[in-house]
Amino acid sequence: MRSWARPEIPRLAGHGPVPRVWDTPSGGLVEARPLAVANLYVCGITPYDATHLGHAATYLAYDTLVRLWLDAGYDVTYVQNVTDVDDPLLERAAATGVDWRELAAGQVDLFRSDMRALAVIPPDHYVAVTEVVPAIVESVVRLLGTGAAYRVGPDVYFDGAAAAAASPWHLGQESRLDRETMLALSAERGGDPATPGKRDPLDPVLWRGERAGEPSWPGGPLGPGRPGWHIECSVIAQELMDIPMTVQGGGHDLVFPHHEYSAGHTAALTGRDHAAVYAHAGLVAYRGEKMSKSLGNLVLVSELTGAGVDPRAVRLAVLAQHYRSDWEWTSAVLDAGLARLRSWTEWSRRTVRGTPLTADLRAALSRDLDTPAAIALVDAAVLSGGGPAEGDLAAIHALLGVEIR
Repeated sequence: MRSWARPEIPRLAGHGPVPRVWDTPSGGLVEARPLAVANLYVCGITPYDATHLGHAATYLAYDTLVRLWLDAGYDVTYVQNVTDVDDPLLERAAATGVDWRELAAGQVDLFRSDMRALAVIPPDHYVAVTEVVPAIVESVVRLLGTGAAYRVGPDVYFDGAAAAAASPWHLGQESRLDRETMLALSAERGGDPATPGKRDPLDPVLWRGERAGEPSWPGGPLGPGRPGWHIECSVIAQELMDIPMTVQGGGHDLVFPHHEYSAGHTAALTGRDHAAVYAHAGLVAYRGEKMSKSLGNLVLVSELTGAGVDPRAVRLAVLAQHYRSDWEWTSAVLDAGLARLRSWTEWSRRTVRGTPLTADLRAALSRDLDTPAAIALVDAAVLSGGGPAEGDLAAIHALLGVEIR
């Protein structure tokens, strides 16, 4: 599956430091230091609606991480999936009378154009779940063979207790949540804790047997059906990067159950940890509630750019918030981004050299992707009365992804 065009990234003199990011399991800042290649997996969209600012905030956060790794001199392998078959997609297709494949393809195209407008570095591997069903089937068959999976009617479930006994993973290792909270989140976020016949209410589905009116694929010994959610990312990651990967990324709402069980599946299949670091972005609200497709309280990137808003201003508006923070999109947030772009553009045309910013920008961003601190450095330079020093505009372009022209 193709991704989108790669933006220009200026090469800067020297190298920046290895970035440190907040690791969810340890609850602290850790170096995201690659062993050789920096491997990043960020969970992608379920393509049943357009890209909103919550999506944009997540992908801009990990775009910043990729930029810092490149600036530190590392090669990067970035993988992102597209969950192009899932209940929400099928439900939206049925409600609108559109074929689910047509709906997914159209929304993926829109996502590509939004990411290109925002100058997000594309993944090296952009993978649709429907492209890897045979590999998923093979993995589920292996889990059945090792006793880390079991059947409930036409479905196959992951045996969390058996996997924990035979691998480096255990339930709660990533999320650090208590069981009561896990049960509540499982019911809220696509799990089925009330399904009878499961060995543990928290065990997630690996393979959903064929249902009338739903798409299905040949499953060999599993029977026809379609993949469960968490096994998809586990298999794609194993296929395309060294395990443990350097960083597993995504929104904070993916900590449990998605990332928890993706890690469990990988450990059961490989005997190794899924990732060295689990980094999670905060959630974006609008009109007092988390921005989500189910609530319909969306601010769409395509609508903003279609109305003539410069995507650089949208990028600046988002990067002015720390990636781990929960925050709310308002007209004031956008107005600040627009004003900042105007002031930075005026600053770029001044002829008097100011104090060089590159080293300070690198230092600020390497401290947990602190884009607000980096933006504040440029704001201070603008207010100083001088203009950019040599290399400053290239550094802003390379590290913050904003070309000032």
